[in-house]
Amino acid sequence: MDVDAFLAIVSKRDTRRYADNPIPNEVERRILEAGRLSGSARNRQPWRFLVVESAERRERLAEAVYEPANVRGARLIVAIAGRSGLDCGRCAQNMMLAAWNDGVASCPNGIADADRVRSSLGLGEDDEVATVLTFGYPASGRTGESRPLDEWLARVDRKPLDELVERI
Repeated sequence: MDVDAFLAIVSKRDTRRYADNPIPNEVERRILEAGRLSGSARNRQPWRFLVVESAERRERLAEAVYEPANVRGARLIVAIAGRSGLDCGRCAQNMMLAAWNDGVASCPNGIADADRVRSSLGLGEDDEVATVLTFGYPASGRTGESRPLDEWLARVDRKPLDELVERI
C-alpha cells in the first residue's frame, strides 16, 4: 500500500491496540531505515535504535513507561537512545510515518521511570532514551486509505489553522 505523504500525516493516529499479525522483516527494515535516514543537525545522527525482542526486557520496559499495555501488545518495539530532542523527534516521526505507509500503526510511549528504562535496555546511567516506539497492525483494521482525505481533515481534533498561523 502506498499512501501519499500528506494523507499519511493527516490520517496517522497513535494506536495503542495492535492485532496479533507479525510485521514482516522487510517492513521492519523500512521502518528502521526511515529512522536512520532522518535529517539531523550537522548530520551527527545522534541516535541508536534498540529493538526489544527479549520477553524479559519487554516486560521490564513495559513497567517503566506510562502505558505498559502498549509495550506488551506491540509486535515491534524500538527505543531511540539519544540526547538530541529535536533530532530524535524527527527520527521517531519518520519511523512512524514510514510504518503507517505500510499499514503499520504506532505510538510513542512516555517514559515514567528513566532509570528503569535504561536498566531494562542494558544502558548505562549516562545514556538517555528519547522515546520508546511501539508498532503493530491496528486491531481496528483501519488504514490511512480507509477514509477520503477530506473526511480525515474534518474528523481531526486539532485547533483550526487560522488559530495557529499569524502573518507578521
